[in-house]
This record gives sequence, structure tokens and C-alpha cells, in this order.
Amino acid sequence: MGFFLPIRNWVLQTLTFLPVSTKQNFTAVYRRFTSTTPCRWAESIDPKAFRPEMKIKDSSMMKKKTGKGRFLPKPFSAFAAGSSKMRAICNTNNAVANNSSSPLNIVSPPDTPLSAKEWEKLKEEYQHFKNFENVMFESMITNHSPVDVAKSLLVAMAKRDGDIEYNYLVMYLAICVFHKDIKEIYDIYNIMKAKYKSLEASAYSLLIKGLSDSPHWKETLVLLEKVKKVSFHSKQNYGDCIEGALLNQERNLAFELFHEMVAENLTPALTTIKLFFDFCQPVKDDNLKNKCTNILYYLRDHQIYPDESLMLSIKQWFESIPRENWKGNLTSMNNSYCNRQCPSCGHLLEDINLSEEEFINVKEKIKRDVIEGTDVFRNTSPQELERFQRFVNEHPPFDVVIDGLNVAKTTLRNPSSKTLLDVVFYLAQKYHRLLVLGRRHMLKHSFQWKKSDMDVMQKKADFFFTDNMSKDDPFLLYATFHSGGHCMIVTRDLLRDHKAVLSDSVTRRLFFKWQRGHQMVISSYIPGKILTFEDALPYDTIVQTDGNTWHIPYDDNLSNRASFEIPVKWLCLQKK
Repeated sequence: MGFFLPIRNWVLQTLTFLPVSTKQNFTAVYRRFTSTTPCRWAESIDPKAFRPEMKIKDSSMMKKKTGKGRFLPKPFSAFAAGSSKMRAICNTNNAVANNSSSPLNIVSPPDTPLSAKEWEKLKEEYQHFKNFENVMFESMITNHSPVDVAKSLLVAMAKRDGDIEYNYLVMYLAICVFHKDIKEIYDIYNIMKAKYKSLEASAYSLLIKGLSDSPHWKETLVLLEKVKKVSFHSKQNYGDCIEGALLNQERNLAFELFHEMVAENLTPALTTIKLFFDFCQPVKDDNLKNKCTNILYYLRDHQIYPDESLMLSIKQWFESIPRENWKGNLTSMNNSYCNRQCPSCGHLLEDINLSEEEFINVKEKIKRDVIEGTDVFRNTSPQELERFQRFVNEHPPFDVVIDGLNVAKTTLRNPSSKTLLDVVFYLAQKYHRLLVLGRRHMLKHSFQWKKSDMDVMQKKADFFFTDNMSKDDPFLLYATFHSGGHCMIVTRDLLRDHKAVLSDSVTRRLFFKWQRGHQMVISSYIPGKILTFEDALPYDTIVQTDGNTWHIPYDDNLSNRASFEIPVKWLCLQKK
């Protein structure tokens, strides 16, 4: 039976996944590991078609003037990169990381190696710490101490105790890996291999990282198999092995590891994907070109967006293909509402609308996973759902389904019924059949819900009122999909929970695509005066090609995009 000692040290577990190429980011990284017609509702509207006292102002006026009660999120698209950050009210700092009383901020490692006697003297100065060596090693890791300083402490411990404990070997290994000291890494590897039959995952991962850029890189393949036996292997383990293979011109092996990683349902890091495009240029044969092209299709199928560094590597890779004369340009689709034409090359991007087959697929999955699944019955009874389904089936298809309570809370400076009345009046001028989903308490007269407003609205739209504790979203989705591909949805909720419930990645991607082309979100609202909705993008934000062009959306370095948002910057590649 192999020796196995779990490491409880959070610093070590972090270092397992830490890229060693950028010293300045070292501390910040490990602190993270503490225990239809696409534009049909974007057209200009005659002010008289709305409520008489309301004026529709253009966007330039709205940018210059602010007023009470305005709800004006920027940028305009709820799904555009950075929107989530701009909607946040405030951010809190990590108080733990800045705790001045932390031992890591009290104990400072020496600048030069110490003798065994000097280490004992220093230990006496910090005698109030129960485990001086552990705190000192952690401080060395935090402060990027030189290898020889850490090694002098290791030697002092060996002289005193006659042996070195497993966890100190691993901490020393972490320091060696950070500094890329190949000789020391390989020595520690041989010591641990001789001393222990089995290591834990963090030690294996450190060794894989440390040996990948060394003459001993093939050992990483052996270590990768070993880490699978003691723990879940990670995309970082595969990424390090791939880097070792590519650095040594073993491209076929690198692609084999890539496909093995994908088969294990591990999403490759962008830095790993970048390695392929960096090491596979200039393109020497069609086989190599096809393998890299398949990686681009992988990005498309899984809706993965390159960062700026990867995008530049992809651009250079295309331009290195002999005799094809690819030329890449960077462009932005920010102002391309109602237009699928690329500003750079003039080609049309893919339509945001789902095909009939795709729509049916998403509709069936929504019905199975969200409507009929356990998701809906957390706060909804089967009887109520059955009553709603019967209600929808008895009515003609709707053009717009409105999340009444959600929309009514657009601003707190207006009674909820007044806000909802404004929205219903506005949409009734453009669409024939409206459904508003509400809750029973909205029918009880109050300051927020005036009976006169509710009576007027019910002449303009159909209403369905659920129990006060019911979840609205499943009803919203059922009515919208039941009405067909033309039906729009009005809510400020981005429906991320329901997307996550869907059973496979293809359906999740198609649902998000449908959502971006059909969800109407209020972008500006002043009660009784101004009401505007965001423009829906008519094109799909996904890696795409027609053979002579490639269009690749990417994250620029200035964007802070949440996972449910989409980039606004694109790489346009065209054969000249």
C-alpha cells in the first residue's frame, strides 16, 4: 500500500494550478484559492402611438441628460461584455487577503541562505508560532524567495531531524517550480519517487508543471497517468503535458492529448489552445492545418471565446498558411444593430434566429427539463401548472409574453401598476396579442397595485395570475415557446438558472442564442415620459466561417465579461 499524506496547506493546493510564467501575478492568483425578424421591435415608434403624455427621445439626448426615476443600464445590450459589472452597485475587497495580522504578513523570510544555527536562532524569535517551518515556507512562497534560501531551511531541518517531512518537500518543490529550477525539481522528483510509492494530486501536478519544460518532459506522461489514480486530473495537467510535447515538436502527441482531454469533458484553458496556434506555424501541410481548424470548430461548438492573446495567435497562424493569403482585421459590431454585415469585409454573419429544427429541439428540452422537470415544482404545484397549460392552449399564439412583476419593478419611483401600464400600452401599439404573467396579490388594491390601472391593462392584454409563492420563469418560457418562434419575451431576468438546468451543452447554447434574439429588456425609462427597449442583435456571436472568411468574437484586454455575456470585438479573416 502506497504512502499517502493529504496536504492541508492552501498555498500548495493553489500552486498546483498556477502558471509559472508571470511572477507579478503569483500572489494574486493563489489568494483566489482560499478554503423571426431580428429587428422587429427595434424600429422607431410614433410618439402618438404611445400614451399621449409620453415623449420618445433619441439616444443622443438621453446620454446628455439624467433624471430621477431613470433606469438606464449601459452598455445597451444586457448580454454585451461588461454589462454585468456596470450593473453591480459595489464590489467588496477580500478582507482576509489584506489581514495585517496574518502570519504571512508578520514572518519575513531572509534574503540570503542561513546556516542551521542561524535558522534555530530565527525560530526562537518566532517561538509563539507552533509550527515555525510551515509558516516560514508559506511566507517564502508568498514572497517568491530564492531557491537557495528555501533549500537552506530544508537542509537545516534535515540536520536537526534526520529526515524531511512530505509536506515540506512539496512546499520546496512549489518554490522550485515557480523559479523553473529544473535541476532541483528533478532531484526532488527522484527523492520522492524513491521514498514514496504514491503521492497526492498536488505533488504530481507540480511535478508535471515543473518537468514539462525540461529534457525530462516525457516523465510528465507517466505522472499524468499516476495522478488519475489518486484524484481527478485537471485541464492544467493536460495543458502542461501538451506544452511539453509541443516544445519538443511532438505535435501528433499534443493533439492526441488535446482530444483525450476533451473526451474527459475537460475544457482546455485558452493558454493551452494558444500553444497549438503558436507552435503550428508556419503551416507546413494540410493535415496540420485541418487539426488546428478543428480546434476552431471546437470553440464554435462550445461557444468559447478567445482572449486577445489567443486571438492574435490565431490571426498570425492564418496569415502563415502558404499560398492562401489570409488577412486579418480587428473590428467591432457595437453599432451593427439591425445589420448582419461585417463592417470589415461586408460578409453577412450568421442569423441569430434558430432554424425550425433547432427551435423544436430547444422547445422540447425546455418542456422536459424546466417545465416538467423538478425545477418548476420547487415553488409550483402540478395543479397550477396544469391550469396554466390549459389556459395557454385555449388562447391563440401570443406575440409577446411579459414577466409582469419583474417589469413592474423597473423603477422604485413609480407605483408598480403604473410602470407595468406604461409597458403594456407601449407594446400594445406594436403587437396584437400580449400575455402578462402576474401574481394574485397584484389584484388586491394598494398603493403599488391600483385597481384602476389593472382594469385598464386587462383590456389591452391577457393576464394569468399565479399563486404568490410560485416561480414565474417556467410559465414565461412555456407560454413563449408554445406560441412559436415569432414570440418575444419581456423580462430583466437573464434566466441563467434555467439555462443551467438544460441537459446538454448544445441545447444550452441554442437556448442562449434564442434568448438573445427574443428577449426584450428596458434600456431607459422615465415614468410617463420615456420608455425604450434595447436593440436585439440580428447576428449570432459565435466562431463562424463560410470557407473564404472566418469571423471570431473575442475578449479584449479591457473587457470584464461575465460568463453569460458576449464579446463585442471580432477578428475578421478573409482570403485576399
